[in-house]
Amino acid sequence: MTPVPTARKIDTGKQRQARIVGGLLIALAVLVLFVFAPDAPGAATFRLSRPTDPWVVPNLVIPAGPFTYAIAALLAFLGVRQFLRGGVRWTSISLGFGLALLVAAFLVWATTGKAFSLTGMLQATVVRAVPIALGGLAGVLSERVAVVNIAIEGMLLAGAFAGALAGSVLGGVGGLFAAVAIGGLFGFILAALVVTYRMDQIIAGVVINLFVLGLTSYVSSQVFQEYRHLNNAPVFRSIKIPLLGDIPVIGPVFFNQNLFVYGAVIMVLVATYYLFYTRTGLRARAVGEHPKAADTLGINVYRVRYINVTLAGMVAGFGGAWFTLGSVGRFDEGMTGGRGYIGLAAMIFGRWHPVGALMAALVFGFADSLQQKLALLQTPIPSEFLAMAPYIATIIVVAGLIGRARAPAADGEAYVKE
Repeated sequence: MTPVPTARKIDTGKQRQARIVGGLLIALAVLVLFVFAPDAPGAATFRLSRPTDPWVVPNLVIPAGPFTYAIAALLAFLGVRQFLRGGVRWTSISLGFGLALLVAAFLVWATTGKAFSLTGMLQATVVRAVPIALGGLAGVLSERVAVVNIAIEGMLLAGAFAGALAGSVLGGVGGLFAAVAIGGLFGFILAALVVTYRMDQIIAGVVINLFVLGLTSYVSSQVFQEYRHLNNAPVFRSIKIPLLGDIPVIGPVFFNQNLFVYGAVIMVLVATYYLFYTRTGLRARAVGEHPKAADTLGINVYRVRYINVTLAGMVAGFGGAWFTLGSVGRFDEGMTGGRGYIGLAAMIFGRWHPVGALMAALVFGFADSLQQKLALLQTPIPSEFLAMAPYIATIIVVAGLIGRARAPAADGEAYVKE
């Protein structure tokens, strides 16, 4: 019996996946047509300007009925095209565009007869994407040198705790330095466990997460409850960039943010330059792809992994400080809410690239801000389901949109020098 060539098997699998996506898009078109369209006779109003903006932009008013029918038609067209032609190349793009259309239809349906600030939601999207983007960047820095960093959640939580405690005593800048330092400490501990002692990387990360969660929960319930002045840190205010901050819509979203938003963008750019445009970054990526070959060329694999994982911890500590010094000014038990794990999903969706992780974080940040806005609009959907939005987005993105993302070849493997 003649075996089926591997290329043909892969091609058949891709065509099957394309048809599944096509069927899903057709199902989404039916959902929009029969669920959203009948209840959308009015118009949805989206405010693009705020009372304090120097330049006022007229509200965006969308007739809900025609818009919803148009969305259903586009989804049906994409689905039929994908199903009949089996557009393998466009599977991920079609699915991503279809989900974006579904979100648009849902948002118009929820806002019909009401009004809310679209600029405010986009601004909240950028803000809420910060800890996810920094968590994803920490994952990129670690996994590019072949260390799986499950401990990002614990590093974020430790950074939030240190930021609140040190910020209450030393002020905002002192709290920020403490958060970065404690994150770097846990990064160094993770590196010691997995590089020097060759502990299983997943187990090491889980151990750090559980340790930080237990320690911070104990201090929060036993110490902060009695000494409340130790949990009252200042919050960094927004910094408006002159002229750019006055641009309608774009200005408030990108140029009127706090220190953590600007810091996240700068860190992503610096990390991208470091990993892909410097000799040191090339060595780090070589360690992640083929550590034995890198060692043969004179690269100290252990030192490179120690440095990168420690830097990843510092980035995560900075991201953790956002929860306290950049948001509420106090620490609450388990306040990171799984953002470290979502950061790992952003890293995968971003194909282990800093900019890709940032773009993916914006998707998750949008889902997070969307559930809050929908709660304010008093939609008939239970609040528990709205709170699930960021995590549902994580599942959808990782399951259907990453395509053929490939991790570094030696990711998760301990290296023993011969």
